[in-house]
Amino acid sequence: MILEIGATTLLDAILAEENGADRIELSSGMVDGGYTPSYGLMEKVMEQVKIPVHIVVRPHNQTFVYNKDDLDTMRRDIQLAKELGAKGIIIGCLTEEKEIDVHVLSQLLSEADGLDVTFSHAFDQVRDQEEALEALQHFPQIKRVTTSGSDKTALAGIPQIKKLLRRLQGQPLTLVGSKGLKPENMKPFLEVTKLTEVRLGAGVRVNCQYTQPINPKSVQAARQLCDKLK
Repeated sequence: MILEIGATTLLDAILAEENGADRIELSSGMVDGGYTPSYGLMEKVMEQVKIPVHIVVRPHNQTFVYNKDDLDTMRRDIQLAKELGAKGIIIGCLTEEKEIDVHVLSQLLSEADGLDVTFSHAFDQVRDQEEALEALQHFPQIKRVTTSGSDKTALAGIPQIKKLLRRLQGQPLTLVGSKGLKPENMKPFLEVTKLTEVRLGAGVRVNCQYTQPINPKSVQAARQLCDKLK
């Protein structure tokens, strides 16, 4: 069971690693859905953390529909993430029609050669998730998709997540449960969905608020639960 923790500071990343995280999703502005962290933050986290660090590559929080300037920015951010030693990136790109933008995605993936790639929670904004999965399966570089089943929380999205899992049966693409998960509600979610990866953000922070620091005890509790459900 892979436990990914969302970090927005160096201290977040250190606490996540020390208390049992398998992987770090590094971003800024988590309250706004997350966007690309600064060069300095990426550099410091990569220097001091040993577990895999995946960088959110999102130039702004306005939309997941990107123009040429956005694309150029994202490609440069991917280059920097690679140079600094990131193990992976989290990206998401949509068309105005709420479909996967395969043109932009192809260009980002060409820049990300050698990196572990996750398709972001942009997936929860697509018009048809099953159709979107079909599109993503044409890109073997993409290893996983973050989702709450297009619902407000992953728990509420369980029926849709189970539907997507049936669609993915026998395929290498992995779903990562995210949004609204915390140690107190992870067990029923994981027992029903049988997912092998989860991402926790606010759920492991003081008072479950993105604006608060990570609570080490919450990360430890999530780790212990993941280990029990292996």
